Amino acid sequence: MDIQKIITDVVAKLAGNPDLIKSFLSNPVQLLEKTFGIDLPDEQINQVIEGVKANLDLSKIDVKTAAGLLGKLSGLLGK
Repeated sequence: MDIQKIITDVVAKLAGNPDLIKSFLSNPVQLLEKTFGIDLPDEQINQVIEGVKANLDLSKIDVKTAAGLLGKLSGLLGK
């Protein structure tokens, strides 16, 4: 499985779609599984999530909302 290709594809589909980005930030695993049909082991799905977050342009969504959602995401991932 090419993790980098998955990351690139997900970022491309999320780009310019604030609602989809918010969904990703609030529950990334669910969004990846249901919207993109991605079903990977935990270690690989976490790599995808981290890669997408690193490449995602959050400038199109409300910064306060994004910060709160990222904080919740970090708590879920144990970071």
